[in-house]
Amino acid sequence: MGPNLFVNYYEATAMILFGIGFTTMLLHPNLIKKIIGLNIMDTAIYLFLAAKGYIHGKLAPIIVNGDLAMETYINPIPSSLVLTGIVVSVSVTAISLSLVQKLYRKYNTLDIDEIMFKAGQEEEE
Repeated sequence: MGPNLFVNYYEATAMILFGIGFTTMLLHPNLIKKIIGLNIMDTAIYLFLAAKGYIHGKLAPIIVNGDLAMETYINPIPSSLVLTGIVVSVSVTAISLSLVQKLYRKYNTLDIDEIMFKAGQEEEE
């Protein structure tokens, strides 16, 4: 653990969260847990982008006191990407949950392995 870990703790936290979300998606057969893992991964990416977009000592990109110097403000693009990503993430989560609800009504389980097994049995019949 070098000295950069304590300086870049937001980035390190984002990487840990991404790993948690990825392993949740990879290891759990429950579809709801997979969606939660995807949301954790999204949150990690937003944290990483926000950490990279922030510059200590600079202001938000809102003109204050008539100061138009570009060096006074942070870059607004990472913030707008995070905001757009959050909107897309909420939409993907809503659609995913509605599809999981339909799967549960049809197969009476949230386990992806059982759903695949039952779907294979239906296909054979």
